[in-house]
Amino acid sequence: MAEQAVSTERGLFGSVLAYLDTTLRWCWIPSWLPAWCPTSQNQLRSAEDRMLRRVCSKFSKQYVPIADGNLLWTLALDSSSRGRTPMVLLHGFGGGVGLWAHNVDALSQQRPVYALDLLGFGQSSRPSFSTDASEAEAQFVEAVEQWRAKVGLDAVILLGHNLGGYLAASYSLRYPDRVKHMVLVEPWGFPERPDTADQDRPIPVWIKALGAMLSPFNPLAGLRMVGPLGPTLVQTLRPDFKKKFASMFSDNTVSEYIYHLNVQSPSGETAFKNMTVPYGWAKRPMLQRIGGLQANIPITVIYGSRSSIDGNSGATIKDLRPDSHVEIATIRGAGHYVYADQPEDFNHRVLQACDRVD
Repeated sequence: MAEQAVSTERGLFGSVLAYLDTTLRWCWIPSWLPAWCPTSQNQLRSAEDRMLRRVCSKFSKQYVPIADGNLLWTLALDSSSRGRTPMVLLHGFGGGVGLWAHNVDALSQQRPVYALDLLGFGQSSRPSFSTDASEAEAQFVEAVEQWRAKVGLDAVILLGHNLGGYLAASYSLRYPDRVKHMVLVEPWGFPERPDTADQDRPIPVWIKALGAMLSPFNPLAGLRMVGPLGPTLVQTLRPDFKKKFASMFSDNTVSEYIYHLNVQSPSGETAFKNMTVPYGWAKRPMLQRIGGLQANIPITVIYGSRSSIDGNSGATIKDLRPDSHVEIATIRGAGHYVYADQPEDFNHRVLQACDRVD
């Protein structure tokens, strides 16, 4: 479990962390480090445009203003079924709206679909978050609620991947009247960190040492520290992302988008770090709270059969909510990024699960 947490619960670039010890010599020059990375807001916008150029449905993009002068970047796809409850997509750690390129065409055939860059990620504002895990979580959730009110949506189907799944659950607990159905896709942050003394396989000493060395740093600090080498590092360490979108792009469109997403100011990234304990476990595990969710909110939990995320959380949610509808789906041949690994199966299962809404 500890090895799984190191490799998956840090989001897109868990492998980058292993390179951090070779780059720490640059830590004494932080004042010019951001300028050293070959990125800009315009480059991120251009990379996202390339990600979305294969989307066939008509869509719009805009900044939605929320409190404190912050803006949430929003992708909106209308539907002929305008009377149906809209679906809102929340990406995972280090993600952005462009990573839903495989999905938005199909999902928007039955209802309006919105995808937003979470506060502190993508093209959304990157404010300072509280260092307190509970308050940082609340900042994420309140941003989503302010966005919903500003867009004028009465109630939604909330679909979240990874960190987005954790925040979808947190939002549903706080604003249950605004959620008609919740879809958790490979959600992060649900189980408690196991007691290492009780594990059959204790955490190796080298992982403990690595965790202690990395604890003062943001998860993606290494990617920024390598500066101009960053784009090549992404392509080298995560060639799987090119394969996931091979039916859409034959070049480095995806890796370039992922790079530009994750070398901007580490706002949401810092918040995520403050919400974790060593090895990527949540400080406030969602399984401790999900039993308090209103019984009338259906939940669908989707896992990939090849993922290293522990799928037992889905069964635990079902046990905690005996009088509620909880469906668990496993998509064969998919890993953690199930929506990109097997997009047709994923889209079908989501549409099927949400068809009962309205």
